[in-house]
Amino acid sequence: MAALALKGKKSEKDMSFLEHLEELRWHIIRSVIAIVVLMIVAFTLKNIIFDIIILSPRSPDFITARLLCKLGELVNTDVLCINQRPANLINITMAGQLTTHITVSLIAGLILAFPVVLWEFWKFFSPALKPNETKYSKGAVLISSMLFFTGVLFGYFIIAPLSVHFLSAYVVSGEVVNQINIRSYIGNVTSVCLATGLMFELPVVVFFLTKIGVVTPKFMRTYRRHAIIVILITAAIITPPDVFSLILVTIPLLLLYEISIFICARVVKKKEREREAFMNDEISTDTSIVPSKQ
Repeated sequence: MAALALKGKKSEKDMSFLEHLEELRWHIIRSVIAIVVLMIVAFTLKNIIFDIIILSPRSPDFITARLLCKLGELVNTDVLCINQRPANLINITMAGQLTTHITVSLIAGLILAFPVVLWEFWKFFSPALKPNETKYSKGAVLISSMLFFTGVLFGYFIIAPLSVHFLSAYVVSGEVVNQINIRSYIGNVTSVCLATGLMFELPVVVFFLTKIGVVTPKFMRTYRRHAIIVILITAAIITPPDVFSLILVTIPLLLLYEISIFICARVVKKKEREREAFMNDEISTDTSIVPSKQ
C-alpha cells in the first residue's frame, strides 16, 4: 500500500513533459465536467434564471430601481427613477429562444463553476511553488472567487440596470420604436457582469505579478496616472455613455488599484525579509565552518 502511495505520489519534478500534459488534461476535463453539470442545473431552472435573475434589471421593481427612485424622491427629482417603462423584448428567429436558453445556461455554468476551475488550475500549478509560497497562496482560490463574485454582483445590481435604462430609453427620433432583441439584452447584461467580475481580479493579478518580479510598488505609483486613464477607458467601454455610470464603475476600480499597491508593497517587503534571512543564514554557516585560530 505504501509502495502504491509513493508511486501515485510521484513528484511533479520527476514527471516528463508528456506526463505534465496528461495531468493538465485531467484538470481541464474536471473543469469542463463542473461547467457542464452546472450548465445542466441552470438549464432546468429556466424560470429562476430568466424571470427572477436575467430579466429583473429591466423592471421598476428591481431593488436598484426602487432605491434610486426613493433617492430621487428625497432630492425631489424624477431623473433617478429608472426603468419605469420596462423595455419590450422580442425574439425574431424560430429557434432564438431555445438557443438563448442554451447560451444563458452555459454562461451561468461558467460563472458558477469559476471557483472549481480556479481550484483545478491551482492544483496543477501549486507543485511548482516553493513551500513558503504555497503557504501564503493557499487562500488564493477563495479570495479570487470572492472578488469575482463581488464584481459580478456589482455589475448585476449597479451597472446592468443603469445600462438597460439608458440604452433602451435612448431614441434618435420619435418615429423609431425600441423593440429589443432578447439576445441583445442578454448579451449586454452578461457582458457587463463578466467584465466587472474579471476586473475585480486586479489585486490577485498584481499579487502574482509581484511574486514573479514583474511589478513593484514603485512602478505602480509612478504609473498611477496612466492606470487611471486606462481605468477610465475600461469603465467607459463597459458602461453606458453617461457620467453617473462611469463614476460608479471608476471608483471601485480606483480603490482596487490602491489596494493592489498595498498588496504589492507587502509582497516586496516579505521577499526582502526572506532574502535577508537567507543571507544571514549563509553568513552564519560560513563563519561556523571557518576553523578558529589556536
